[in-house]
Amino acid sequence: MTAPARATVPAWETLIRGRTGMYVAGAALAGFGVLFTAVKAGRSNAFDVALTLRIQGRRHPSVARAMEVVSWPGFPPQSRIIPPLLASTMFVAGLRTEAVFQLLAWGSAGISTVVKGYVHRPRPLPDQVNVVLVPLGGSSFPSGHVLTYVGTYGYAAFVIYSTVKPPLLRWPLTAGLVGLIALVGPSRIYLGHHWPTDVTASYLLGTTYLIGLLALYRRAKARQL
Repeated sequence: MTAPARATVPAWETLIRGRTGMYVAGAALAGFGVLFTAVKAGRSNAFDVALTLRIQGRRHPSVARAMEVVSWPGFPPQSRIIPPLLASTMFVAGLRTEAVFQLLAWGSAGISTVVKGYVHRPRPLPDQVNVVLVPLGGSSFPSGHVLTYVGTYGYAAFVIYSTVKPPLLRWPLTAGLVGLIALVGPSRIYLGHHWPTDVTASYLLGTTYLIGLLALYRRAKARQL
């Protein structure tokens, strides 16, 4: 008699389930709190300048162009078009619950706005580091790009991985979104638009938000079933 096959769960999905997800989210939120306190007290400035200069040390036209491309979706008007477009695509595809939560995932941008309004941290200046001049609004902490990418594209990657069946379509789309999330932080530092602690704090806060959102999504799906 053969043993019944057990369903396998990807390691990344295991991290956001049950207690493990709570621990990860709690640790990420605690890390954000530490950085928030340090930045608010002005204790990270010397570290941020030194690390930014090191990251920007090896400049190359192709790298600079790649960093600009990675950051492009986070600037308006595209930053206000892509998230609702993702939700609309899911809705048309019959994934109505997923579409609603995709809009909620975009709420990470709102969290960024609220925290920025409280911290009021100045952005990097050209006399401190190399800065690519573009229209920028709001304060530096946290990085709105990173926080929005983690929430919006992190959730989209989850939906694509969970619902798209053809591997030749599922894997490139998922990997592309995960790569975008991974590279947007370094791009914000390389372009001189944010400090390293801005970026790190956004990854931590975004992770907390995404795990919480996925927990609510799983409950909603369980009720439907």
